[in-house]
Amino acid sequence: MSNITRAELAKMVDHTLLAPTATPADVAALVAEGASLGVYSVCVSPSMIPAAVPDDVLVAVVCGFPSGKHTSAVKAIEAAESVALGANEVDMVIDIAAALTGDFAAVEADIAAVRAATKGAVLKVIIESAALTDEAIVGACKAAVAAGADFVKTSTGFHPAGGASAHAVALMRATVGPDLGVKASGGIRTAEAALEMIAAGASRLGLSGTRAVLDGLDADGVDDAAATEDAAGY
Repeated sequence: MSNITRAELAKMVDHTLLAPTATPADVAALVAEGASLGVYSVCVSPSMIPAAVPDDVLVAVVCGFPSGKHTSAVKAIEAAESVALGANEVDMVIDIAAALTGDFAAVEADIAAVRAATKGAVLKVIIESAALTDEAIVGACKAAVAAGADFVKTSTGFHPAGGASAHAVALMRATVGPDLGVKASGGIRTAEAALEMIAAGASRLGLSGTRAVLDGLDADGVDDAAATEDAAGY
């Protein structure tokens, strides 16, 4: 059982709202809730970048989202505009089919174009791991490293194949090594799931139900549900 505290876990969270129906009021509520929970950042769509956030909360935006099928030039323009509007971090989606077909040169070039447009910002590369083979996960992660990304990220949370898995996170961590970030996102709804991803190698979590996940930890970082199961003997 991890001894991570609630505050430590919160500082690993990108508090996320990417619903197509999100309104400015929804984003304002997201920012306020994120600040109250002590999260690392809020993650929104490019058109929803908030005009103001507390000093201790960063802003992340998605790029080429959720399909990754935009051209590299379009992704680069979108990312550059987001940074100009105040985004601190950009989470871009690769062309998933390029990874599936083994065209990792194209994956690298796509990432490099966005990297060149995001100087001064953190770049996270969404590989949609649930849709990829292990070989493609490794190839996509190597392309991200070669293109100068700061993080690799499991999922958009919108793909029918699913979201993050501990297996994918562990494979991504083993591929990129200790110096690059690994973000787990998609389907992480409990403290137990969050801790599993961290144990597998995640250094950041993308959560939309952040409060529920944090409420699964007590002040000492013990997962209440797991502790109850242990006490009950199952």
